[in-house]
Amino acid sequence: MTVEPLSPATVVTRLRAAGCVFAEDEAELLLTTARDPAELAAMVERRSSGLPLEHVLGWAQFHGLRIAVDPGVFVPRRRTEFLVQRALAVADASRPVVVVDLCCGSGALGAALASALPLAELHAADIEPAAVRCARRNVAALGGRVHEGDLFDPLPPGLRGRVDILAANVPYVPSGEVALLPSEARDHEPLVALDGGADGLDIMRRVARAAPGWLAPGGTVLIETSERQARGALSALEAAGLEAALFTSPALHAHVVTGTHTP
Repeated sequence: MTVEPLSPATVVTRLRAAGCVFAEDEAELLLTTARDPAELAAMVERRSSGLPLEHVLGWAQFHGLRIAVDPGVFVPRRRTEFLVQRALAVADASRPVVVVDLCCGSGALGAALASALPLAELHAADIEPAAVRCARRNVAALGGRVHEGDLFDPLPPGLRGRVDILAANVPYVPSGEVALLPSEARDHEPLVALDGGADGLDIMRRVARAAPGWLAPGGTVLIETSERQARGALSALEAAGLEAALFTSPALHAHVVTGTHTP
């Protein structure tokens, strides 16, 4: 059956009616991505029903890269590009470095870091099988390895004491606030990628406690957090014996805590 092509104006109107704030921008992406009128109609329908734009497109733009994002996988946020910036600020691109991307989701963080650090040995890990499959697609060309399991558990033991950059975009939404998230996140992203426990810092504290055993001397762990959780996150890093610091980006509304291993 032949599907009548949708005009750009019609696509914008349908997206706007569905509550898409940036309807014009989204329409342009859908129009340039769809291969034929039938696919465009299906994509507009899926987006209008509330599916995240990145799941409809099959990719997200992140730190200059096009990252594959499969249905059910956490969508990389633009604010997380600040974590990449902070990691690159402490990395030495002139020498081999070991990079670990924990709670990797699509593997966007690891892919961005490995792209900017040509001598990087990249490892990523996530507990969600769908995320692991997706991340492998994104880091394979960069020589990265993705491991399935809980935080550090699946990482090769040989990485202990060798990690230069430990990037962790851990879940940090307090359990009681998950229901308040936009439906795109609440209904279409895995709960394990969102729920950070009672105060949102449960996973962050676990990463902080274990990080010193994995970091190389001078290595740094970098974790995204929120403004109200920053003090608690810094305290957790300090309690683990790390030299803690907080960095913020007003432009991206981003907060990153870092802990450097200085034995």
